Amino acid sequence: MTLPAAFLKIPLAHRALHDVLAGRPENSRAAIRAAIAAGYGIEIDLQLSADGHAMVFHDYALDRLTKERGAIRLRKAADLSAIALNGGTETIPTLSEVLDLVAGQVPLLIELKDQDGGMGPNVGELEAAAARSLSTYHGPLAVMSFNPHSVRALAQLLPQVPRGLITSAYRAEDWPLPQKTCDRLREIPDYNDSGACFISHEADDLNRARVTELKAGGAAVLCWTVKSTTEEKAARDVAQNITFEGYLPHRP
Repeated sequence: MTLPAAFLKIPLAHRALHDVLAGRPENSRAAIRAAIAAGYGIEIDLQLSADGHAMVFHDYALDRLTKERGAIRLRKAADLSAIALNGGTETIPTLSEVLDLVAGQVPLLIELKDQDGGMGPNVGELEAAAARSLSTYHGPLAVMSFNPHSVRALAQLLPQVPRGLITSAYRAEDWPLPQKTCDRLREIPDYNDSGACFISHEADDLNRARVTELKAGGAAVLCWTVKSTTEEKAARDVAQNITFEGYLPHRP
């Protein structure tokens, strides 16, 4: 399994080409349409509804991105689809809606958010929900997660879809995880047995020896999240492509 070439050429808009001041909230249909129109690839996030649907939404709680409160996991898909996103006129989309909108026009990179709460093995529902929608999708597609158990589940459910690990410096101040978990994940020990063919690594940690080792061994290296041309120049010394926000990188 290899990552399609488009993922190494076309910059990926983080949570789509969002700009809340322009009425394009993150992970919204408007942000997705803007990315397609501009010719960028798209990165989106998935969370699970109470009735087992994959919703395109980043946070575990509704609080930051909507006027509602509480965990997204406690609301049914129909209820979530009626909730307005802050800064625009749209509501929370389902994965199926987004797939119909993108329709293979640009590369689509999908992050499944950790549902275990601690990067552990209590996963499967979100992966299965995503697989139901993605099994018939046509176009450049890849899936990824911070949780190696999620990537392993995706290998079983979507063996034909390229999979990756999202990786990080796992600085203690950035992660509400036990130090032991951070120390383990930082060294990316699950790359081979998770069935991954790429990593998306934290942009300011790309000089890590393990990243160099994986790239030398054939892993594709993407990175997150680049926010300026200066950061992009530094990241591209290692990464083959970037996930970006807040500026418009050059398109090939």
